[in-house]
Amino acid sequence: MESSNLKELVSFMAQSLVDKADSVDVNEVNGESSTILELKVDSEDLGKVIGKQGRTARAMRTILSAASTKLQKRSILEIIE
Repeated sequence: MESSNLKELVSFMAQSLVDKADSVDVNEVNGESSTILELKVDSEDLGKVIGKQGRTARAMRTILSAASTKLQKRSILEIIE
């Protein structure tokens, strides 16, 4: 599993949640010690990705963290409005 697979993982999770799956965009920014995955979705689907009190977003970050720990990397999920 590589960092591109982390990008695919985030994309898959987001597309499974939203109505407009074709508008999901994941941008990968590699830093020295960590990788930032920027998730952009349609404005109408933003609430579905964040969830009530941020629960869905927190769950997505937990899954990403578990997958990136396996790769011995540090990944951060940012949801862009």
